[in-house]
Amino acid sequence: MSLKHALLGVLAARPMSGYELSQFFDSSTGWVWSATHSQIYPLLGKMQAEGIVECENVIRGIKLNRKIYSVTPSGMAELLDWVSTAHPPSGSRDPLLTQALLFDMIEPEVAALILQNYISEQEYIARESRSHSEKLAAKNTPLLRERLKNRPPADHDRIARLKAHVFEGQAMMADARVNWARAELNLLMPNDTNNAPLPTALAAGR
Repeated sequence: MSLKHALLGVLAARPMSGYELSQFFDSSTGWVWSATHSQIYPLLGKMQAEGIVECENVIRGIKLNRKIYSVTPSGMAELLDWVSTAHPPSGSRDPLLTQALLFDMIEPEVAALILQNYISEQEYIARESRSHSEKLAAKNTPLLRERLKNRPPADHDRIARLKAHVFEGQAMMADARVNWARAELNLLMPNDTNNAPLPTALAAGR
């Protein structure tokens, strides 16, 4: 997925400042793509130079000058073309899978701690994704409410269900990772329990 098209997709709902975009992408469940402040700001400048977004300087108070970005017609055309085109899968780069291939080189107890931490993280992702899915289904997220203002009321339920289903998919994939990690734990320590408490040091770094 291209960060440029992710930005266009968000701005298609409503104009935002660079700060607002950074806050949005920093949210664990705001979007299915994450990006840092240092990635977003330079890219917005390039997108403006390409003519796919435009920027308006808005004065707030006496001195605060905010740059508000919005999608241009050519930017919307590029976004729709990107959404309508099949793209090759990005492939898997989960570092845990590489670690797991080398678990035979370390003590089983050490590998088990890594897996327990991974399970805890994926369970958190599943919970957060399902929570966000429920909010989308109820049309109860700020960005979705903005987006629906520009869409026919007859389409609102379908749009909400489509977006909610994406985050339910995120939760299902996290569930699958938990199941895989528990099976890996069984291979490492077949006589132990998969529900052992997460060690304090690892839990603190989650």
